[in-house]
Amino acid sequence: MQGDSALGRVLALVRELRKRSPWNGAQTPHTLRPYLVEEVLELDHAIASGDPLQLREELGDMLLHLSFQIVLAEERSQFDAEAVVRALEQKMRRRHAQLFGDQTAGPANESWERRKRRDSGASGRSAFAGVPPHLPPLLMALRLQERAAGVGFDWPDEKGPQAKVREEMAELEQVAPGTDRERMAMELGDLFFAAVNLSRKLGIDPNQALEIANLKFRARFEAVERMARERGVEVGEATLDELDTLWEEVKQGG
Repeated sequence: MQGDSALGRVLALVRELRKRSPWNGAQTPHTLRPYLVEEVLELDHAIASGDPLQLREELGDMLLHLSFQIVLAEERSQFDAEAVVRALEQKMRRRHAQLFGDQTAGPANESWERRKRRDSGASGRSAFAGVPPHLPPLLMALRLQERAAGVGFDWPDEKGPQAKVREEMAELEQVAPGTDRERMAMELGDLFFAAVNLSRKLGIDPNQALEIANLKFRARFEAVERMARERGVEVGEATLDELDTLWEEVKQGG
């Protein structure tokens, strides 16, 4: 695991940085947390971009941060890279036991969430135990739904969530705009939650679906702005009808 392996070289680099750089030497697991979160987001962006060079660079940055945490744990005599990988191997073999020849591992159609709970000894605990409390709301909705589905609380297909979206939309429409903002926020939240559930049942990542919608809206509106400039129309001073006409032209053009 150590030596000349790729991971071993990164670990050696981090140890050298800890010795020779005051800033790196002063870091702790907690001081590195904000940078780790930032790197995860940058890696996610690189994956979405489809640029292999950008992805390679961001994977390197992520590997550096993970290696930093391992070295910090080594310094505290908590664990090392070998222990991390060994624990990962053991966990994956337990959760995919039938792939590795263990026929006593439970039914073949057992859900991933059920297998995780059995493997971690979580029986009797909440299905939501271990869900990170600070996930972005859209991702949190998805994870809560996955956990509930993992213990059997789920619709059999997408028809249930589709009906739920319609139901939540109807409840939102019953709230007169500007009369009860707290209830409106609650009903709107229910609608979002139902939409995430529908996305999950359709096998579509809601984050990716929203990202696609964002990109499409941005591209179309920027096309509206270009078209307006070509026609001598000031976007900030145009009427809604004028902008809507441009919008429809852009849509029809693809």
